[in-house]
Amino acid sequence: MASLLYFLVLSLSCSFLFSPSESNNVMNPAYMLVLPTQKDASTGLHWTNLLKRTPLTQVPVLVDLNGNQVWLNCEQHYSSKTYEAPFCHSAQCFRANTHQCLSCPAATRPGCHKNTCGLMSTNPVTQQNGLGELGQDVLGIHISLGTQLGEVFTVPQFLFSCAPSFLLQKGLPKNIEGVAGLGHAPISLANQLDSHFGLQRQFTTCLSRYSSSSKGAIIFGDAPNNLHEFHGHAIFHDLAYTPLTITPQGEYNVRVNSMRINQYSVAPVKKISSTTVGHSGGTMISTSTPHMVLQQSLYESFVQVFAQQLPKQSQVKALAPFELCFRTKNISEYPSVELVMEKPNGPVWRISGEDLTVQTQPGVSCLAVVNGGMQPRAEITIGARQLEENLVVFDLAKSRVGFSTSPLSSFGVKCGDLFNFVNV
Repeated sequence: MASLLYFLVLSLSCSFLFSPSESNNVMNPAYMLVLPTQKDASTGLHWTNLLKRTPLTQVPVLVDLNGNQVWLNCEQHYSSKTYEAPFCHSAQCFRANTHQCLSCPAATRPGCHKNTCGLMSTNPVTQQNGLGELGQDVLGIHISLGTQLGEVFTVPQFLFSCAPSFLLQKGLPKNIEGVAGLGHAPISLANQLDSHFGLQRQFTTCLSRYSSSSKGAIIFGDAPNNLHEFHGHAIFHDLAYTPLTITPQGEYNVRVNSMRINQYSVAPVKKISSTTVGHSGGTMISTSTPHMVLQQSLYESFVQVFAQQLPKQSQVKALAPFELCFRTKNISEYPSVELVMEKPNGPVWRISGEDLTVQTQPGVSCLAVVNGGMQPRAEITIGARQLEENLVVFDLAKSRVGFSTSPLSSFGVKCGDLFNFVNV
């Protein structure tokens, strides 16, 4: 009876979903858009099924927090009644910030037209680039009122890139057909959804740690208020915020002032406080990197301090790409890491030992932190593993990132519990 009442309310509410007085679609603030995500066991990366084309078809794509756009392989199996290739110098090309004209000499198909816009796409794992065609087609996504998914709403002319198929050959999970970029570029998934539906410029990630048993979610809209109470728990009540920096490439950076392991300082503040654009420095949040990555000198200090917190007899021969491994039976509790954000007394992003270790074989775990070399893209990269089973809010309207100071597990909740994805 309760579920029937809900759907009746939802059906009636849908008529008020958009404001008729607005020329563009404006979504009721109580609604959110929800994209289910899953973890790939072999790579540790997260992917989602985008609803694309006509008729709507599930297309598996990698979730790339810092990607400039959605890109798909259109060379094989792309069939749609509504695909269009905007002409070069059109308004769509201007919006995508591309002024390059492209003509494909082969037979016309999605991704191969005359006098279209060229758009560069990137494999976020290998950093390999490829030039493709700007296309537009239908995209569908579920709306949500609270934790119950509603119907699919569509963006009829969603802009994306038809990228060359060689970008799929390395680094990505099996059967992936493209990438869903959530960065701050003009035609990223987040920006197009915000613009089309008039959403608050904010999205929340809750990535599942469990590769086969549950689905996480990316939530577009005001999740902190709309999901504040979940089964009697105020799961967003302890969010701490730190300023968000967006690089010219559309990547999300924050500033870490200092780093501690069990209250022991890892490195001088000046080592990790830089946010110089275009150089190593700052802290990047990434879903295309499975583990935390540190600049080499910082990494060496980190591993040394972490090892000092473990019984010496627990350490065993390392397994690449990790350099510190240990027998789990000798360890009662893993060291925890604290990232002090922005300033010496700033908010603290706590990362549990579980979020920094992976089991590599029965009875053996390794510190899942990787040496990024002397000139990495960022001094610190917070990887997908550190985001899992935590609520992370990217509040673009206020240029800040919110993170839970208590993991969801402290409420007895997992990311897979937030929505009913049974039929999705």
